[in-house]
Amino acid sequence: MVLRLRDRGRVGRRRHLLVLLRTAHKTPAPQRLGFCAFYPVFPDHLTTRLLLMTTRAGFVTVAGRPNAGKSTLLNRLVGQHLAITSPKPQSTRDRVVGIISDDDSQIILFDTPGLLEPRYELQRSMHGAARKALEEADVIVHLIDASEGLQPEHLATAVNGNGARDFRAPIILVFNKVDALTPERLTALRVEFPEAAMISAKTGEGIKFLLKTVRKMLPESPFLYDAEDVSTQQMRFFVAEMVRECALEQLDDEVPYSVACEIEEFRETGTPVYIRAVLHVERDSQKQILIGAGGARIKAIGKDARRKIEPLVGGPVYLDLWVKVLSNWRRNPNSLRRLGYDLPDERKS
Repeated sequence: MVLRLRDRGRVGRRRHLLVLLRTAHKTPAPQRLGFCAFYPVFPDHLTTRLLLMTTRAGFVTVAGRPNAGKSTLLNRLVGQHLAITSPKPQSTRDRVVGIISDDDSQIILFDTPGLLEPRYELQRSMHGAARKALEEADVIVHLIDASEGLQPEHLATAVNGNGARDFRAPIILVFNKVDALTPERLTALRVEFPEAAMISAKTGEGIKFLLKTVRKMLPESPFLYDAEDVSTQQMRFFVAEMVRECALEQLDDEVPYSVACEIEEFRETGTPVYIRAVLHVERDSQKQILIGAGGARIKAIGKDARRKIEPLVGGPVYLDLWVKVLSNWRRNPNSLRRLGYDLPDERKS
């Protein structure tokens, strides 16, 4: 099941718009050639004007350091809560895809894991996912946390280390969280980086300008996906992410970084939708923390997760939630593959 918009009329996959202004008589049907349409020559008593507009579509990757606000930006642009948002860094572990379609453009947006120096297998998988998304991009949004007051680093260096080659796609420098800046600091930032976009993914400030800038940079192309699609990823993926997000909200210290969610069963044939999900941790002590006294914490996680999942699936959900120990899964390649993480080929890194 691919995620699609609800309560929205269908829009065509591609729209090459013809505007025909005429003063009299019904015009004949157009002759279609490829993606364009051409009207025949009209007699003098017809005044005809032809306007041809091509569609644009492409892949846009949002990249930056952990907690720059990449997931909040994707959710804001798509208009739906798809990506985990958490004050805890490294909450995004894989590429999250959102699709934004209007009449003449389609953005396939990639939210990526935060850029950091990987220390173990899960982080290497996260780093590989970010790098692959950057290499596939038609446009790159380099997101910087403006509230940290840091100088933006060279993106290729942040991803691949010193001496790394640049990416082929054009890069838009974007400062996020400008709502946290004083007017004086924001003015100074605009002067220092006049080419950068200043936004707040939280409040929506500057989002329209960013969208307009991105759309202008997309290549000319027919739509790559149905205009009703919100993502290319399956419902199971987003359900697992929402369960994990609720666990992150309930947990402190290091336990959240040891939690993974696996959807073992997803049945949509009846009502309510039946979902069997397993939260994996690395140690027995973490399992007890996740379950809580008398099962209180896991019940709270399940209740919150159902509240988030039901609008997504469009109906009531029976969430059968379990906790299991998968020892050292973050460092075990076989466990990571089982949980759906891709491991980069060391020979290509």
